[in-house]
Amino acid sequence: MAKGICLTMGVLAALTLAACQSMEHGAGQKASANLDARSGSNVKGTVNFVWQGHDVLVSGNFSGLKPNAEQGFHIHEKGDCSAPDATSAGGHFNPDVQSHGMPGSGANHAGDMPNIKSDSNGNAVYSAKLSGFAVNSGPTGILGRSVVVHRDPDDYKSQPAGNSGPRIACGLIK
Repeated sequence: MAKGICLTMGVLAALTLAACQSMEHGAGQKASANLDARSGSNVKGTVNFVWQGHDVLVSGNFSGLKPNAEQGFHIHEKGDCSAPDATSAGGHFNPDVQSHGMPGSGANHAGDMPNIKSDSNGNAVYSAKLSGFAVNSGPTGILGRSVVVHRDPDDYKSQPAGNSGPRIACGLIK
């Protein structure tokens, strides 16, 4: 009887451990991207990602943006910024096959992020706390993908990409 209880407890412990390991969460994993101008713009920037629990803290600094404006900002599915217009980065990162929408609404691409807001000199400091993606190379991971700044603000409703216009900066997330 004691052997059976120990065996059952061992199986339960193994199943519990497996379940805990499959729940994806971060413990400070970091990634970054250096953005270069595309589509004839002068936009440059740096973006940092820090994974804390189920959230990713995203921070960035940008220059060369249209002054006093908003620009769409997204993680794209491919880590390829080689095209002059950054179309080589593919569409928005969307591992859960959701509609495009407001970040955090539950009905949005994993790669949907809040707009960047520039100051009167065309510079911006960015900060957001997001969920729906991971800082790793797994199915919901952003490593090896790209981050893109668009010319126009994301309206968070137009499909498939928020009507945010041409891609004016792109960088590989590593």
